[in-house]
Amino acid sequence: MLLDSASLYFRAYYGVPDTLRSPQGEPVNAVRGLLDFIARLVHDHRPDHLVACMDADWRPQWRVDLLPSYKTHRVAEAAQDGEEEVPDTLAPQVPVIEQVLDALGIARVGSPGYEADDVIGTLTARAEGPVQIVTGDRDLFQLVDDAREITVLYPVKGMGNLQITDDALLVEKYGVRGAQYADMAALRGDPSDGLPGVKGIGEKTAAQLINEYGDLTTIRAAALDPSSKLTPARRRNLVEGAAYLDVAPTVVRVAPDAPLPTFDPALPHEPLDPMTLEDLATRWGLGTSLERLLESLATR
Repeated sequence: MLLDSASLYFRAYYGVPDTLRSPQGEPVNAVRGLLDFIARLVHDHRPDHLVACMDADWRPQWRVDLLPSYKTHRVAEAAQDGEEEVPDTLAPQVPVIEQVLDALGIARVGSPGYEADDVIGTLTARAEGPVQIVTGDRDLFQLVDDAREITVLYPVKGMGNLQITDDALLVEKYGVRGAQYADMAALRGDPSDGLPGVKGIGEKTAAQLINEYGDLTTIRAAALDPSSKLTPARRRNLVEGAAYLDVAPTVVRVAPDAPLPTFDPALPHEPLDPMTLEDLATRWGLGTSLERLLESLATR
């Protein structure tokens, strides 16, 4: 089981009331929410291995070099929010999350210059057995592969209501399989990531083109072929979007080969460092959230 950690602790932060506080009065809603999420996942799915995949770099320079608009608006929003509108009560909780995971002995893995998505992509590529990816990020649908038993557990409403995303569900909802999802995402674009997409091509049209031509490379070849069935307007838009399409697939696809440190992915039955964990539990008031996780680990 691979956790898209930032996706989950952001979800916890916005979904759990900030009235959950430490004895000193600091918000711990993201910390406790994430612990509750992991407890539920371990209890319900009983993985042998679990890795909390981290963003060592949420906006890698190599992606920005290829596509300068990549996540640009998020930089601006972060600056604005940090200065005025939204007090940043999540950032101080992230080191606490990391300390608690380390004391529990739950593997926490990042890679300099790469996003958590890339860590997930690399570990998925290396996996020899079934993989469950837990994320609220649809970009990771590209890793779904029925033949390799790779599924995405996508939270619909909390960890108790997860959409088990396989190829059949992707075909039903988006018209493409996991292996085709990245090409579709490149064509349609994604404003939330600063991907403009190709003019005039939305999700349905992108899926239609992929099903007709097979992949993005063949679609681009058809755009240059006057005898293809593409309409003149669509051909023109694809040709005019050539510079974007040259780089978009590399930006959209998760890396399968990020350099990773040596680590033990085995899920512990008991804490690795119980004394440190007890100190953290007292300092931050982790209460029943930590108790539930410890129980799930012990009884799985």
